[in-house]
Amino acid sequence: MNIRFYNTLTKRIDAFAPQDPSHVRVYSCGPTVYDVVHIGNMRAFLFPDVLQRTLRAVGGYGVDWVMNVTDIDDKTIRDSAVGSDRWRSEMGVQTQDALANLKALTKFYEAEFLHDLAVFHIQREHLKAMPNATDFIPQMQSLIVEILKSGFAYVRDGSVYFNVSEYSTVHEYGRLFAIDTANFREGVRIDADEYDRESVSDFALWKGSKEGEPCWDFEINGQNLPGRPGWHIECSAMSRDILGLPLDIHTGGVDLRFPHHEDELAQCTAGYHEHDQATFWMHNEFLEVEGRKMSKSLGNFYTLRDLVAKGIDPLDVRFAMLQSHYRSVYNFTFDSVQGASAARKKIQDYIYDVKAASDNGYPSSTIGDTLRDAVFAELADDLHTPKALAALFTFMSEYPAASMTKEIAASVLIALIAVNDVFAVAKIEDRPLIEIPEAISQLANERWAAREAKNWKESDRLRAELTALGWTMNDGKDSYSLDPSA
Repeated sequence: MNIRFYNTLTKRIDAFAPQDPSHVRVYSCGPTVYDVVHIGNMRAFLFPDVLQRTLRAVGGYGVDWVMNVTDIDDKTIRDSAVGSDRWRSEMGVQTQDALANLKALTKFYEAEFLHDLAVFHIQREHLKAMPNATDFIPQMQSLIVEILKSGFAYVRDGSVYFNVSEYSTVHEYGRLFAIDTANFREGVRIDADEYDRESVSDFALWKGSKEGEPCWDFEINGQNLPGRPGWHIECSAMSRDILGLPLDIHTGGVDLRFPHHEDELAQCTAGYHEHDQATFWMHNEFLEVEGRKMSKSLGNFYTLRDLVAKGIDPLDVRFAMLQSHYRSVYNFTFDSVQGASAARKKIQDYIYDVKAASDNGYPSSTIGDTLRDAVFAELADDLHTPKALAALFTFMSEYPAASMTKEIAASVLIALIAVNDVFAVAKIEDRPLIEIPEAISQLANERWAAREAKNWKESDRLRAELTALGWTMNDGKDSYSLDPSA
């Protein structure tokens, strides 16, 4: 099946073909581990997860997927500093060793991140590597040396800066994001790891050490420049060292197009002489909460843990996010998650019913291909998960499990397994046995008898009583079933 993706580099939807016909190399910008990630971050990590699942399931490719962990930058240094109230309250014992504090803080939040990935059904085993930036300092230093040799960097006050003006005389700066060159400030240097699009100026490749900060030695032309890497150099060095350049796909949120990804691209061009760090650059849009930007000051800032504390299943959040296209702003609402929960339950119940109907039958029917092809066609078209889910629900309504032969059900079950390998929101298993209390069974029998007698008022009253007790009664043609209410 032909796959097409929107490419930020070309500004159009392009046919996708990896450099190796059987294998795809994907690099994703991962978390900065100074705190627990929020649900906006989780959308940025869900996107490449569904992307690599689609490449495997729809394209039939092997995938080497790498997601880095930023464990050295302005934020991690700030929050690991001795004397920080946040560090003291959350992490306990401190030392006077800045690097040890940095490692302790970042390892703690990296473990928290791995937990969030797991409950969100982002599988660690799908990742080829999750490299820590601090493990690749030598590779970053080597790249900086090469950029200096190319004439696109300079040393000032113990730091090394990328010379955007000089680079722009030879290469285009602004391939991923329309740079406002009117605001380019030649000769002005930026030390902050993150800055806005109005700050088009020289950026730090290597930041000279400050008192109390962790640092590494770096010798250039006989001069030692103790310090630490700038944020942008990290992904350039790690992506090349682990996967090789050019990558097939580089992913991240739209906020990373500039400066982070633009600077990554420039560094690779200047130091590795790779014009394209990646063939495809793919970016997901922002997340809003109830139509507003997520902000702690607005009281609408949520982590997965916050939602779990409210009784929300993380997989319902995953499903809700899949109902929005990755290039559209996703508006998180509690109503939408509640609706996603109900929809996900329908899929799970359908899987239970199909599995029961298959009864280990031989899949001699091709009806399952109809489902798989319909869903995969939408995923192949720029990862359109909303349309893919719609195709699944259309199939479910057109092919109820109750009307399937064993052969058809077996065929459909195989397709459901393939589809769920991408969505990862359900379980492929037999319906769990439910122990129904005798009092509940009695009420249900009474309610069924009232329904059979067409005593609708009594039937509705008993159904409401069952609901209040936490049970849902599902009416069939000749019988009923009971499920614990979600």
